Amino acid sequence: MEKKMGRPRSEKTKQAILTAAYELLLENGFGSVTIEKIAERAGVSKATIYKWWSNKGAVVMDAFFDAAVVRLPIPDTGSTLNDMIIQVNNLSKFLTSKEGKAINEIIAEGQFDPKLAEAYRNTYFKPRRLDSRYILERGISRGELSKDLDIELAMDLMFAPLFYRLLITGDAVNEEFIGHTIKSVFEGIK
Repeated sequence: MEKKMGRPRSEKTKQAILTAAYELLLENGFGSVTIEKIAERAGVSKATIYKWWSNKGAVVMDAFFDAAVVRLPIPDTGSTLNDMIIQVNNLSKFLTSKEGKAINEIIAEGQFDPKLAEAYRNTYFKPRRLDSRYILERGISRGELSKDLDIELAMDLMFAPLFYRLLITGDAVNEEFIGHTIKSVFEGIK
């Protein structure tokens, strides 16, 4: 009879590295995180980290994504409009939290580091878009939205104002703003 010993050692090691990277990101910001500091906190060698990740940005993005998945579940209220309002509100709350503010640093750093930009697009933003795509496709199948809806454009219309305010103008992002924005977009895409 085979005895189970819990998660394999490599999984525990990976999780320790991700936890260390995430904690360092929140404590000191992206610029202060180094592979050396991650290795020290996780109790592993730098070589162990490089076995799974190509650079600091990749480790930090995986750690960040790990946290985001838990905080951003896909809503299903029975109304596509309400689901998208909740989806954008949840993202907004996450991005303006202590954890989420780190993404602003990562986006800024990604302007100078193409590998980091690719990592945050692939690891964080593309999965968020897939979640939103799923909500809109569900709305199409329910008959709430037109079958010929340009889903990619609809998502851009809903999320662009959020990022514009967070990254460019600094204007307030609150539930009222998001609700008004999503309702306006839905008026245009119905």
